[in-house]
Amino acid sequence: MHFSSEEITALAQAEAAAPRYDIYVLIHKALRAYMVDTLLVVGQLDVDDEAALAQAAGRVGELLAFCRSHLTHENQFIHPALERHAAGSSQAIAAEHVGHGQAIDALGAVVQALASCPRPARGRVARVLYQQLALFVAHNFEHMHQEETAHNAVLWAHHGDEEIAAIEGAIHASLDPAEAMLCMRWMLPHLAPAERALVLSGLRAQAPAPVFDAVLALVRPHLSADQWRRLTQDLTLGHA
Repeated sequence: MHFSSEEITALAQAEAAAPRYDIYVLIHKALRAYMVDTLLVVGQLDVDDEAALAQAAGRVGELLAFCRSHLTHENQFIHPALERHAAGSSQAIAAEHVGHGQAIDALGAVVQALASCPRPARGRVARVLYQQLALFVAHNFEHMHQEETAHNAVLWAHHGDEEIAAIEGAIHASLDPAEAMLCMRWMLPHLAPAERALVLSGLRAQAPAPVFDAVLALVRPHLSADQWRRLTQDLTLGHA
């Protein structure tokens, strides 16, 4: 990975001068948190604990399904918007998405092998899963940076903020309830306080009260006391 001080300075100046709607920032925070947390779970796995083994296998499988859905959403909703105004601008990332799909399949096969292999082989298979998942996470981190820079540059050059927000809205509308709740689980605890309040304020304005309450109940155990206190203040919930 090449770190460019010039790129960092340019991005900081651009954001300070004219912040734009970033379709990637929230979901990518969720993905980074989900990936890192799952990698830690696999690294700490006690392969002699049957319940822990099943839980870890389920966690990785859930993450892989979430990642596959995410790349599908980008292919279906974001890439066409890029291609309409800048032909070829999504090709490199689209090709990486193909590779990610193959990596997801391969990781799924390792998960199945770990779940079914003889006890003496578990440690070895678990190490393979940990190493390969780490590589997958590492590549995805670089991949997301490219989307947040190169793809955002194209979107911002050819679309207004309302148009970009509408693309994001179409993605949200395509989610089934279970995936939407999983997204909230990994997104909200890992946002900055202002971002968290903004997302939940929008949800409260658009969703039925039971849905809003369910999301709050889902997220509260993953927030610190200070984070929860700040959120209740920002949302004027009137309870601690």
